[in-house]
Amino acid sequence: MKLLLLLSLSSLSLFFLDRADIGLTLTHATTVDSLGACQGVSFLNGRAYLYGDREVGMIRTYTVGPKALTYTGQEIRLTKGGQDVINHPTGIAYNGLGPTFIGNSIRPGDASQNPEGTRWRAVIYSVNWAGLLNTGTLDGNLLNTIEDDACIQGTRPEYVQYQNRWYVATADYGNRTNEVRLYDPARLATAKKTSEPGVVVKKFTCSPWVQNLHWIPAKGVLVLIQNQIEGRRWRFTFLDLSKSIETGREHVLRTIDLDKTDELEGFALLNDQTTGLAVTSSRTNNAHFVDLSW
Repeated sequence: MKLLLLLSLSSLSLFFLDRADIGLTLTHATTVDSLGACQGVSFLNGRAYLYGDREVGMIRTYTVGPKALTYTGQEIRLTKGGQDVINHPTGIAYNGLGPTFIGNSIRPGDASQNPEGTRWRAVIYSVNWAGLLNTGTLDGNLLNTIEDDACIQGTRPEYVQYQNRWYVATADYGNRTNEVRLYDPARLATAKKTSEPGVVVKKFTCSPWVQNLHWIPAKGVLVLIQNQIEGRRWRFTFLDLSKSIETGREHVLRTIDLDKTDELEGFALLNDQTTGLAVTSSRTNNAHFVDLSW
C-alpha cells in the first residue's frame, strides 16, 4: 500500500512538472480595416503581416508600436494576371532559409471548389517571398501550386523545428480525426500533391477547430490557435512539439480559454516572447495585443 502511494505521488509530481505555467492576458484591442475578414498574422523581420479575404486575398504590412499597429502602405494582392488566386489565405510559412509557402483553405459552400460546394479544397503555394513584397502580386512570384490532399480539413502552413531540422507543419479545422502533419519543405516545394511519397514526414492527432499555428522556437512550443466551438470563442493550446511527435498525439502544456465570442483566426509573438498579437475575423476590434508569462 505504501509503495502504491509513493508511486502515485511520484506520478502526480511528474504530471505537474510536465505542465507549463503559461499565462495569457489581453491588454489592448484595435481595429484594422481593409482586410475583409482577417485570417491570420505573421511577424517577420520586424513587421506584422496581416492577411485576409477582401474582394481578393491580400496581405498588408504594419509596423508595431506600443499597443499600436501602423499601416506601412504596402499591400500585397494574392492575384495573378488580375485573377484572385489565394482567395482565403490561411497561413504563411517563412523562416528566411527555406521555401516560403502560403496556404489557401476553400470552404464547403464555395461552388468554385466543387459543383456541389460540399468538399474542402486545400492548396499550398510556393512563392518567391522577396519578389512578392517587391511587386505586390503573385505575377512572376508563384513558383508551385500543391494540392494538400493529405489534409482532412483545410491547410495552415507554419515552419517548425524538430531534432534540428525544419519542417512545414499544418493542421485541420474539423471536429474529428484532426491531426498536425509535418511536411518536408524541399519535397513540398516541388510536389503536386502532399500525398506524394516523402512529403508527409511526421504527424500526430490534435484537438478540434484549429484555425492557425504558431511556433515558438526558444520554448520548443507549438501553439494551436483554436475556437472552442465551430467558428466561435477563443482557445490557445500550448504543445510540447517533440513529445507530441514522439507519442503520436498532442502533448498539452496548457490550454487557455478566453471569454471572447468572436472567431479567433491567428496569433503571433512580436518582438519578444512576452508580447503577442491575436487577430479575429470581426470587422472592428479585430487585433488584440497580448501579454504572455512563462
